[in-house]
Amino acid sequence: MREHAEGAVRNIEGIGTVTNQIEVLPASLSDDDLRNSIYRAVYEDSTLAHYATENVPPVHIIVKNGAVVLEGSVASPADKNLAGSRAAGVSNVQGVRNNLIVHAQESGAQ
Repeated sequence: MREHAEGAVRNIEGIGTVTNQIEVLPASLSDDDLRNSIYRAVYEDSTLAHYATENVPPVHIIVKNGAVVLEGSVASPADKNLAGSRAAGVSNVQGVRNNLIVHAQESGAQ
């Protein structure tokens, strides 16, 4: 799977080199349970729930040995902070690194 992803990127026109830093995480029932709990804590929050309706939810939850990393993007600093605090509030989380990027949505006013 790791090599397949690298090959797919390598075949994109204009890509010169690819540094494959994909880490395949070991199977872990406790990490899977934790990931599901964090997913519910983030996406069932009334402020963040609209992100769950996108085809690919923009907040990606990575769990390794209880340590959580949030990757992806949200629309505001408040959403970024809320997602991080909701993840940190889940039992058995060893720590949260919030790497979410804030992308302001363009307004229709000019």
